[in-house]
Amino acid sequence: MSVALSPTTEQVWRRMRIPLGLFALVLIVVSALVLIRGDRHQGRLDPRSTGPQGTKALARLLAAQGVDVTLARSVDEAARAIRPDTTLVLPFPGMATDAQLRAFATAAPARTVLVRPGEAALAILAPGVHTAADATRRTLDPRCALPAAVRAGNADTGGVRFDTDLLPGATGCYPHNGRPTLVLTPPSAGHDTVVLGSGTPLVNDRLDDNGNAALALNLLGAHPHLVWYLPGDGELPPADDTLWDLLPAGWRWGTAQLAIAAVLLALWRARRLGPVVAEPLPVVVRAAETVEGRARLYRRGRARDTAAELLRAATRERLTSLLGGTPTEAALVAALTTRTGRTSADVHALLYGAIPESDDALVTLADELDALIRQVRTT
Repeated sequence: MSVALSPTTEQVWRRMRIPLGLFALVLIVVSALVLIRGDRHQGRLDPRSTGPQGTKALARLLAAQGVDVTLARSVDEAARAIRPDTTLVLPFPGMATDAQLRAFATAAPARTVLVRPGEAALAILAPGVHTAADATRRTLDPRCALPAAVRAGNADTGGVRFDTDLLPGATGCYPHNGRPTLVLTPPSAGHDTVVLGSGTPLVNDRLDDNGNAALALNLLGAHPHLVWYLPGDGELPPADDTLWDLLPAGWRWGTAQLAIAAVLLALWRARRLGPVVAEPLPVVVRAAETVEGRARLYRRGRARDTAAELLRAATRERLTSLLGGTPTEAALVAALTTRTGRTSADVHALLYGAIPESDDALVTLADELDALIRQVRTT
């Protein structure tokens, strides 16, 4: 006989207290790490950020070379900080309005660096330069005479490519399929513009790859003062990063650890599961006790429909055996009507009728079914 026993609450707690304890410990550690690291900047292309996509390492290198790096969180703050010997860095030019871009142009820094700009920013700050399809390669050769690029060598500039056919005198570097991914506009009134197709050479985790550091220092450190304009709180960077990339590193590590713990827990629990084992009962249970126990379960679950159907099915099976053969519903009703003298409506209601509306009605149904069986036996 197959036995399937439901575990008690105490048994479940004994089995799960260790995994739950480990889960709580991991959750506490992750929360503590997030709280401890919560004041650290994790923004992309943020000169305060030590995260993989931040640019604090570049800011430190520029400061070591004597460049005064100023972070501006608003257009007005940036405009006030710009001087004739200033390099202005716009890591997210697509977030600025046309009016803000014109304000940057009016401030007239010595150099403006645009990172992955769109057509609107190019039309105002680098007229004559237009965007083309993205490069399919990340690391490219300089292939130009620009000293900053020649000294740097290969760099991870692969990103947006640019069309400079309408800007005579522009210098294009790191080309891919004939279009450059870095453009230097010709100087005008002591000002030039550097257009970068990707911010990869500037970020912390790629700064030491290829010639990224040399290229970034040569382009951004050409003047003694640098203003880094980063949009203020509440302004998100362009959607070239996924939600996963924008999460703080502590949350990413915590999520990965929780996922690994969940998989290990599932494997640990799955190893202990198996098919139901058929084995003899340790004691002999009388049939009356089994019926009574099942009846109590039905009553507790208010399953009068199930109980009534079981009683009727057992009665139909017994009557079919007494009458001989396996008649259909209509044949069984007709045979019982002839045998007992009851009406077909009464027999049909008794064997195939509605669900009892109360426990008393269910008991009455059981008594009537027993009476029907006794009547068939005695006639």
